[in-house]
Amino acid sequence: MPNKRETHSCNNQVDRFAEALATARQMQQSWLTYGVDFVNFYVEDVDGDWLETWGHDEILSNSRLDAIKEFLVSHDSVAVKIRQHLKERSLFDFAVNLEESWRISEADDRLSAVISLLAGEGSSVDTDDIKLVDLANSLLVKLEDIL
Repeated sequence: MPNKRETHSCNNQVDRFAEALATARQMQQSWLTYGVDFVNFYVEDVDGDWLETWGHDEILSNSRLDAIKEFLVSHDSVAVKIRQHLKERSLFDFAVNLEESWRISEADDRLSAVISLLAGEGSSVDTDDIKLVDLANSLLVKLEDIL
């Protein structure tokens, strides 16, 4: 015998399905009544230039990430050192994480985040490692210039 919780869950699913079905029927009725113009009831700015500008919104493009990626593949001496340090690690993943770290407002926290990124996942971070700290500082200085 089903308990109250299972019955309630099934009722919720049936209610949601019935709601979706009613919405679909209303849309179909609008289509039959108004023809192709029914789209005006369901889509905002249907006559706008949304198709021509598809992909130009900020969600799909991130100029800061693009600048970081361009820098990391450049012939800049810091970028070369970063690639040598990362070895086989994904440059794209590093760029994405670096862009996220750039959003940190406190300079010391940002430096710590970049040091951790350079050290790699699962690696212990040795803040006494002068080369790693210098590389992180150099990278932050370059990013300040390009961003």
